[in-house]
Amino acid sequence: MPTAVTTLDLTTRRFAPLILLNVATLLSATGNGIVVVALPWLVLEQTGRATDAAIVAGAATVPLLLASLLTGTVVDRFGRRRTAVVSDALSALSVATIPVLAATVGLSVPLLAALAALGAVFDPAGISARESMLPAATRAAGWSLDRVNSLYEANYNLAYLIGPGVGGVLIAAVGPENTLWVTSACFVLSLVTVAFLRLEHAGRPDRATRPASLWAGTLEGLRFVWRDRLLRTLALVDMVIMALFLPIESVLLPAYFTGLDAPAQLGWVLMSLSIGGLVGALAYGAFAPRLRRRTLMLVAVTVLGAATTGMAFLPPLGVLVLLGVLIGLVFGPVGPIGNWAMQTRSPEHMRGRVVGVMTSTAYAAGPVGILVAGPLIDAAGVRTTFFALAVPMMFVAAVCFALPVLRELDPAPESRAAYRP
Repeated sequence: MPTAVTTLDLTTRRFAPLILLNVATLLSATGNGIVVVALPWLVLEQTGRATDAAIVAGAATVPLLLASLLTGTVVDRFGRRRTAVVSDALSALSVATIPVLAATVGLSVPLLAALAALGAVFDPAGISARESMLPAATRAAGWSLDRVNSLYEANYNLAYLIGPGVGGVLIAAVGPENTLWVTSACFVLSLVTVAFLRLEHAGRPDRATRPASLWAGTLEGLRFVWRDRLLRTLALVDMVIMALFLPIESVLLPAYFTGLDAPAQLGWVLMSLSIGGLVGALAYGAFAPRLRRRTLMLVAVTVLGAATTGMAFLPPLGVLVLLGVLIGLVFGPVGPIGNWAMQTRSPEHMRGRVVGVMTSTAYAAGPVGILVAGPLIDAAGVRTTFFALAVPMMFVAAVCFALPVLRELDPAPESRAAYRP
């Protein structure tokens, strides 16, 4: 028979904040998933040069480093809900500018690069703001962090399953310019959803805990992450993985399928990554109490290297899709594990900055990989470039096996209990 305390706990649980937060994330990430397909396709359709697509993709990635660093401080200074709403509004406006200019003055590669860079400035603020609200939503729902992070990351993968698929279909039906109107609409719906969110610590922070300035707050976040051995290690590993894998999604696969004139097939391969990630993230939530986080990390980086090397042979579409599902499946738990590390090792008033710093490190090496991949494709071809990016991932896996700090992903039972919200 339930005790009075149990009954009270059940009756005071609030699931609305968790639902609204996930709906807003789904809408915003779906819009970005459409852009992943539409923007490179727009460039390649106009010029046919992988280097131009790399320039635009790099322009969209470079601002993410600085923006992610600074917007974490913006979140902690001005509030999580307000930052998320303003971020989505500016993202919607920047994306809508592309089809407007296409219909009036026309588009060029430098102009597309500038617009891609502008749009990329606003995304990290929304991402940091929404992720910073997860622990409070977890407490309101009475769930565990592992369960909520599993759902949240599965939601992200669902968005990148829907986005590229919708993007590929819309490109074939109405063209890449008009496809971007759907992205803009997704951002608008996301900001409306966040506006209804009522959650602890979502409003304007207390004056005593706000960062003194944008620069001082950012430096404080950087110092905090660097001094934490586990967060520092996860950030550095993520940097290397992003530098190697982001060009595959952003340049290599679009260049390959553009050559085949097959936008729908590009959508299928990108969707396969998200299908695997969706299943992997959900499975992590169900089995987290019986799994070791370190083991899952090691399996993820090892399989990533092997499966990406298999992709480099450019096998038939069915094999590419299966390898994409496998990559997503083993990497599905990595996002929830990274979130858990940030949430359990950062104080409440610094969470935006910690999330921002960790997110920015994921983008730090991405532009280098993208800008190297584009000219290399033009000079040596897609397959050679694929191998040049895939093989080093096996080295990353070997290094991770030798990192004892990853054992801190599995704290002692008494410490683990203290981490529950």
